[in-house]
Amino acid sequence: MDTTRYDVVIVGGGAAGLSAATTLGRALRSVLVIDSGTPRNAPAAGVHGYLSRDGMNPGELLSVGRSEVLSYGGKVIDGEAVSARRTPDGFEVILGDARRFSGRRLLVTTGLTDELPPVDGLQEQWGKGVVHCPYCHGWEIRGQRIGVLGTGTLSVHQALLFRQWSPDVTLFLNDTVQPTDEEWDKLAARSVTVVDGAVASVDAVDGVLTGLTLRQGRTFDLQALAVGARMEARSALLESLGLTSQVHPSGAGRFIEAGDMGGATAVRGVYAAGNVSNLMAQVITAAAEGVMTGARINADLIEEETRWAVEGRFGPFSPASEAAVSKIVIGHRRHDLEEGQKVTDTGPASTVEGQVA
Repeated sequence: MDTTRYDVVIVGGGAAGLSAATTLGRALRSVLVIDSGTPRNAPAAGVHGYLSRDGMNPGELLSVGRSEVLSYGGKVIDGEAVSARRTPDGFEVILGDARRFSGRRLLVTTGLTDELPPVDGLQEQWGKGVVHCPYCHGWEIRGQRIGVLGTGTLSVHQALLFRQWSPDVTLFLNDTVQPTDEEWDKLAARSVTVVDGAVASVDAVDGVLTGLTLRQGRTFDLQALAVGARMEARSALLESLGLTSQVHPSGAGRFIEAGDMGGATAVRGVYAAGNVSNLMAQVITAAAEGVMTGARINADLIEEETRWAVEGRFGPFSPASEAAVSKIVIGHRRHDLEEGQKVTDTGPASTVEGQVA
């Protein structure tokens, strides 16, 4: 059993968690990262929009990140954290295999889960022929025949976004999306084709997306398909501490609310960063949030340690505290004498108003 009480326990070994751990390690903090090994972007071929790391395989990025954490004295273990509880010294994190780890502060960077609609073949193409973010994948599918699968109120916006990357964009309403009159005008003005009817399947040959088929049997040739998945924060650990996920203002899913500067949650000493608290964060954004939150946690620990130092210097026996305690215990008396009494020096013994002292 690991009896170390870490300065910070981080649950989640993605870009946010590893960036926070590196920042804290460089601040000479003892850090433990617990990682379940289920990164959101595992199906993707590469990370994009990350300066100097564009196109890098997501697994390789995390491997390099782990090495950096270790180089600054941090510790990384594999395991799934299932719950956490507050202790007199901070927090204890319990893993699914019953291992327990304690830390003065807790940072949760568990990310989110993309919930796809129940369409045959969709899951198999996720991260390949099926994409979700134009800033992550738009360049790779530029100029191609792009379909947008209707999933909710943001689907029209998604179709108009992908129109920037291709003149051939088709929005499939999927018996789910009902554009407003204003949205119909926008779609028409941008030459986005709109198809009614529920989608039955996403089609592929030898693992390569070829199009989709409606329930009525009509097929469409596509080279890429964009889907707005519902994003659900992996918030179980935070909820075990009393936090509750919130519906995102966009309606895109649920997240845990955390402070804009430093990721502090409503539970003192508990922080969140990355997709668990920011559904829209790309990898580089999550990494930046990890750095900021790591710095905020270090500042919080410094404040606590400074308070301890002040208390240790003046302590419970400082002149001020002793005077305060004396006033409470003996009131107006001084040295256990009633007001007006005097000590008379008689040599070997002293008297107080004639009594031997």
